[in-house]
Amino acid sequence: MIAEKKEKYQQVLHVAKQLCGKDPDWVTFFREVLGIEGIVRKAFPNFDDLVDFEKSEEFAAIQRILVKLREKKPTAETETEPTRVITVRLPKSMHEYLRTEAHDLRTSMNKLCISKLLQMVEQEMIPAEKTATSRRRRKPAPTMPVGETLASRFAASNGIVSNGIAPAAPAAPTPSPLSTSPLSSSSLKSSF
Repeated sequence: MIAEKKEKYQQVLHVAKQLCGKDPDWVTFFREVLGIEGIVRKAFPNFDDLVDFEKSEEFAAIQRILVKLREKKPTAETETEPTRVITVRLPKSMHEYLRTEAHDLRTSMNKLCISKLLQMVEQEMIPAEKTATSRRRRKPAPTMPVGETLASRFAASNGIVSNGIAPAAPAAPTPSPLSTSPLSSSSLKSSF
């Protein structure tokens, strides 16, 4: 069983090396080897088998090939597929850490983040999400009697009597933390 597994790992690495010999850009290599329709996913459609492969020396060798391909300067003709943008919410301290790390490594935050995303992450290092059942309400939502509104319920619970006198003007709205945050979308885009 172990010998069969090792042989399959070697076959996948061999195909990856053959593709690398054709001098592809890193995006093509990633798509053909590690992408959803790539040879790794085809060879290991079972999640547990995929995780085992990602712990192997052969997978590490594929990662090293990918790093070497990413070091090549891209040209207009190597842009083989459209790019997508994701927005990641992270604490200011983490953003500053990444910016400093990128500076120390003499690379861009974008390249650093892509490098980090390409690394295998052990499942125990990913925080568990709440299950769908825990997000569902156990009881039906409360209903209001006909004619009652949230405003009238609020007024009644706060001792406000509707007597024709206009309530005091509301306080000026406080600025949203996002509008004054150094992590606004414009600052994030300029950081990359």
